[in-house]
Amino acid sequence: MEVFPRRDGILCGIDQVKTLLAEVLPKKDAEVWALEEGESFTQKEVVLRITAPYQTFGVYETCYLGMLAHCSGWATAARECVEAARGMPVLSFGARHVHPSVVAIMEYSAIVGGCTGCASTAGARLVGTTPVGTIPHALIIMMGSTVKATLAFDREMPPDVPRLALVDTFEDEVRESVAVAKAMKGRLQGVRLDTPSERGRVTADLVKEVRAWLDLEGFKDVSIAVSGGLDPERIRYFLAEGAPVDTFAVGSHISDARPLDFTADLHEVDGRPIAKRGRRPGLTPNPRLKRVL
Repeated sequence: MEVFPRRDGILCGIDQVKTLLAEVLPKKDAEVWALEEGESFTQKEVVLRITAPYQTFGVYETCYLGMLAHCSGWATAARECVEAARGMPVLSFGARHVHPSVVAIMEYSAIVGGCTGCASTAGARLVGTTPVGTIPHALIIMMGSTVKATLAFDREMPPDVPRLALVDTFEDEVRESVAVAKAMKGRLQGVRLDTPSERGRVTADLVKEVRAWLDLEGFKDVSIAVSGGLDPERIRYFLAEGAPVDTFAVGSHISDARPLDFTADLHEVDGRPIAKRGRRPGLTPNPRLKRVL
C-alpha cells in the first residue's frame, strides 16, 4: 500500500501513523517506509509505503489517512506563516477556532510546521513546552483598567509566567503600552496589539508608533507582539513596511486550514505489480523514503 498527497505540503501525523502500525502489524513479514515528521513533500510523492498482510492494516486506512490529512493541513498552513515571517517567531493562537478534543494535535501540528509556541495548555503539554499567551480582554474590562489587570496578573501569577500585556482595550494602544510599562517598573516583558477590524486592525504605522514611544520612555526591552487575523500576506505586509514586530500570533489561518487530502493505493499483491485504472502498477520509486518499521 502506498500513500501520496494531492498537493505540496509539510508532512505531519506520520509519527502517530507509525505508532498505530507498530501495534497492528505482525512482527515479521512487515515493512513500513516513510518520510519523516516535518519533511516537505510534493504533489503525488509517496510519503508512506506499507508492506504486510492486508488484513492486518486494511481496516485502519481511514484512520491513518485522517491523521495525515488534518495534521499535514495544519502544519502546512503554519509553515506558510513561518516562511513569510523570515525568522521572526510565530505563535499558534487558534485553539478557540477548533473543537477542544482536537486542540492539542492542532497545536502540535502547528509547531511541527515551525511555530515556536502555542497558547493552549493542551497543545503545550503534548509538545512538551510551556504555553504562551496574554491576559484576556475580559479581565481588563472587569477590572476597568489595563494597568490594574496587568498588576493583578503580575501579583498572582508564578514568576516564570511571562508578563505580556494586552494594550488595546480602553485607550489608545500607545498610551496603554506606556502606562502599563511604567506601572510594571521593569517587569513587563512585552505588549500585544490586537486592534479589532472595527478600528482598522493593527497597522505597520501603529507598531512603529508604539515602538517609538516605548523607546522614548526608556522601555526598549519591552517586545511587541501582533495578532488579529494574521496570514502570510499580512505578515509580509508588516515586514515590507519595516514594522518592528517581535512576534506574530496567528490564529485562524492555521486552525482553519483545509485538510490536505491523501490517497492510499495498493500497488503490489503477493509480489505482483497491480493498480486501479489510472494509476501505474508496481512500487513507485522514492529514494527519500526511510524504513521506520
